[in-house]
Amino acid sequence: IPLMPLVVRQDGGAGPEGSRARSVRIQDDELRRVLSAGPYPSRALQHNLADIHAQVAANQCGVRLLEEMVARFGLPMVRAYMEHIQRAAETKMRNALRRLPDGDYRFVDCLDDGSPIAVAISITGDEARIDFTGTGPVHPENLNATPAIVASAVLYCFRCLIDEDIPLNAGVLAPLSIVLPTGLLNPPAHADPACCAAVAGGNVETSQRIVDCIFGALGVVAASQGTMNNLSFGNERFGYYETIAGGAGAGPTFDGADAVHTHMTNTRLTDPEVLEDRYPVRLRRFTVRRGSGGVGRHRGGDGVLREIEFLEALHVSLLTQRRTRRPYGLAGGEPGAPGENMLLPAGGEPRSLGSSCQFRARPGDVLRVETPGGGAYGGPADPHREPAETQAH
Repeated sequence: IPLMPLVVRQDGGAGPEGSRARSVRIQDDELRRVLSAGPYPSRALQHNLADIHAQVAANQCGVRLLEEMVARFGLPMVRAYMEHIQRAAETKMRNALRRLPDGDYRFVDCLDDGSPIAVAISITGDEARIDFTGTGPVHPENLNATPAIVASAVLYCFRCLIDEDIPLNAGVLAPLSIVLPTGLLNPPAHADPACCAAVAGGNVETSQRIVDCIFGALGVVAASQGTMNNLSFGNERFGYYETIAGGAGAGPTFDGADAVHTHMTNTRLTDPEVLEDRYPVRLRRFTVRRGSGGVGRHRGGDGVLREIEFLEALHVSLLTQRRTRRPYGLAGGEPGAPGENMLLPAGGEPRSLGSSCQFRARPGDVLRVETPGGGAYGGPADPHREPAETQAH
């Protein structure tokens, strides 16, 4: 539902460089009506309204700071330096590409259901062509990605090849061309949104596998956990959503980090005290999953083990990957351990939940999520090295 018409901008008096001071009024009553309508109305109107107010405030802060910069330096200079920053990023990206041997770099990985993601990277001088031909067709569920998701993953991976801090911008993409056939990573549009391919999992899960494929093709780092381990639960009153950390992949000179989010994500977990205070759950265990990282000269990072007990009947949903496909190792390093989702029913036998599922939990049921470890780099492991369980982290 388009919400922008519900945010009304009112112009004020003249501002710097001919701009006009702005004030914003949000039509809360109309927003409440829109958010309460439709087949899936909001369960937390006040939270949604607070989020919208915060987003509008952040945008207004950006507008104010940009106008102050223009007032101080003048619009021509601001525009010129924006172009300088993009050109500098492009130059640094071209320099990084020149350091890689010319040639073709290929890698294929699969989602847990077997859907392939294939990439062929051709590097010639200071330019690269990233071709995803060979990737699978449109996914029947929600793991499809969009060209924007793919472009973000490509930009991220190649930005990592620049060994210095730079402002992230589109200049990084200038020497790169992306070939994206119709399918899993480029589903066709449809006039009826209800007929479009679902992409929710493409944003959080498939994006991770795109990164793994690019890094695997270039051979620069072993696979990280390759999933965000999406967990949501709720009822008619509330909905809660979290993502869970895992192991990072090792590289030629470093071990993978334990219990962290990696690559295409920027989320943090809710504090246990806040989680238990606000929601009808109890956090029973949250610990590093020792030994889940791959073994090698440089070990993969360990995943985590998280157990949540439900204190009342709730609808639960899991969207995860790397439950059947282990995070790969490189240069002889072993892969990381796959993840596992288990339901421990109150008074019943434990059962595996697979990569993705929905179920209704009863009071006393416990969900156990074990996240994947990262792949190792190089092998075999140094016999004089401390085992992963006893190393300092």
